[in-house]
Amino acid sequence: MPALPREQLEDWVERWLQVNRDAEKAGDWRPLADFYADDATYGWNIGPKEDVMCIGINEIRDIALGLEMAGLEGWKYPYQKVIIDDKIGEIVGFWKQIVTDPDDPSAPEREIYGIGGSWFRLNANAKIEWQRDFFDFGHVQKLYLDLMTDGKLSKGMQERIERSLAGEKLPGYYPLGEAPIPIW
Repeated sequence: MPALPREQLEDWVERWLQVNRDAEKAGDWRPLADFYADDATYGWNIGPKEDVMCIGINEIRDIALGLEMAGLEGWKYPYQKVIIDDKIGEIVGFWKQIVTDPDDPSAPEREIYGIGGSWFRLNANAKIEWQRDFFDFGHVQKLYLDLMTDGKLSKGMQERIERSLAGEKLPGYYPLGEAPIPIW
């Protein structure tokens, strides 16, 4: 666990937040891959049955930042608070998940209730060694159901749900506790 100068970590956070804001505007989160080490891991729990784990920069770009973010155009993830531990090179950012309707700018925003966040460890080169996300899956599920009921689910999200309901094995998904790299 490398210790990095606090100023370097603060600079990293500012660059990360700006690239996130740019990704939200573009509806494309794949440029965030530049922040990851080649052998980085990125994982999160997806409810009581599955974990998601992406191993290496290519899976992170293609799955976590590509497939998993498809259909979330118009979504925003404003960071509310960032905590930096410069002794061990770890950062925790707490964010909200806010849905806007890109087809109807006058529609009210919807927010997923609960706390979401990302926990990062950086390597000696200030690249993400690993990232773990957390969020309230029950509230995410509720908002998706509300969007479906209101006919506001994006085409990309509809396609994701259809693939899942059809039983398609989604890349990076593993039965609970069986990911090749543990969440913890």
